[in-house]
Amino acid sequence: MPDHQQSHSHSHGHSQVAEDMLTVEEALERILASFLPLEPEEKPLLDCLGQVLASAAKSPLDLPPLANSGMDGYAVLQSDIRGASGKTPKLLKVIGTVAAGHVSSQRVRPGTAIRIMTGAPIPEGADTVVPFEETDEVERRRAGQTLDEINVTSDLPVYCNIRPSGEDVQRGQLVLEAGTLIRAAEVGVLASLGLSRVSVIRRPIVAILSTGDELEAEGQPLSPGKIYDANSSSIAAAVISAGGVPRILGIARDNLEDMHRKLEQVAGSDLLVTSAGVSKGDYDIVKDVLTQRGSMNFWSVRMRPAKPLAFGHLNYSGQKPVPLLGLPGNPVSAMVAFEMFGRPAISTMLGRGALARPAVEGVLTGPIYNTDGRRVYARVAVDHRDGIYYANPTGPQGSNILTSMSRANGLAICPADQTGKAAGEKVKIIMLDWNEEVDV
Repeated sequence: MPDHQQSHSHSHGHSQVAEDMLTVEEALERILASFLPLEPEEKPLLDCLGQVLASAAKSPLDLPPLANSGMDGYAVLQSDIRGASGKTPKLLKVIGTVAAGHVSSQRVRPGTAIRIMTGAPIPEGADTVVPFEETDEVERRRAGQTLDEINVTSDLPVYCNIRPSGEDVQRGQLVLEAGTLIRAAEVGVLASLGLSRVSVIRRPIVAILSTGDELEAEGQPLSPGKIYDANSSSIAAAVISAGGVPRILGIARDNLEDMHRKLEQVAGSDLLVTSAGVSKGDYDIVKDVLTQRGSMNFWSVRMRPAKPLAFGHLNYSGQKPVPLLGLPGNPVSAMVAFEMFGRPAISTMLGRGALARPAVEGVLTGPIYNTDGRRVYARVAVDHRDGIYYANPTGPQGSNILTSMSRANGLAICPADQTGKAAGEKVKIIMLDWNEEVDV
């Protein structure tokens, strides 16, 4: 009996198991329809890096709070230095010094000056700051003279070298909108407003379950016929890099009891990602359990690697249904399918929308073959020479060859309607990361 019929003969009449052939875009659209931004949480500012502001940040103060000096120099009255030059210096009495973080108790009156450091508040009365270089301070120091008076050798305009209060931000001003991604710069802005805690869209908790009798956890001795479970760790790492919090459930064996036992642990997760058990030739036990406990769709996606895909919702009694993304079992297929469907779902829950990776156009240095009318995502190492991106295939493209994924920093695309791409042809490349070899 062909695989397709076999798959149906064991599905106990669950119509959801019928497989559609979808484009990547159709599958993504169906999946993303189940996701919205999660609820906010308040947490320490530095813990919010990579998250999105849940509410707008308004400034409780003027920045800078007080007018301050943009230079090390002397705070003076502009009317006292009018016409000053090297030949006709203006002599002023120095009545004090003010450093950054301190406020002068003295007032600058006609004929006087206060020595001031960069960032220090402007003393009362002063309307101009003269830099050290435009006085005779250095000469006086060399001659061993005290700095109780100073010659100004430059005629500067009023307000010169003064940063006004509120120049950066004014009290009550909207500084960052809700939905803003918090990067290092935003952490700095929020800290400058005196905020130690902020409200952000919380990170999704992603449960991860590998299935299969052949799998062994890393760190355990490997018995004959077994392979180590690479998918739990690689998908967990991909979840972290996408901004989620992984919850590894371990390995479910190919029997009903173990699958149910593992799936009981899913409560409280925002997404469950499984690997294996979703293609036509797989044991039906995974499909049966998922279909019994929820509404599931099993799709063939017109892509290589990662043709088989499952998506639906697990519905354990009395608990909120948990979206389930079922990835293929081959490690590269699992990683590419997660990249195309899992990462946008996490990004949506984070309030960032379904962020697309940056894409560039580059030149292939080796061929891509397309044998069955699917869109091919070929693993490539991208480098940049003479203003051109080059996509270098990273070796055998079998969906079990995980090392070719580790050598890649991009996925070069061969469209479904083309039988291949030859060396020298231009291709679209989805950049997975920008390593040091890509000098942009």
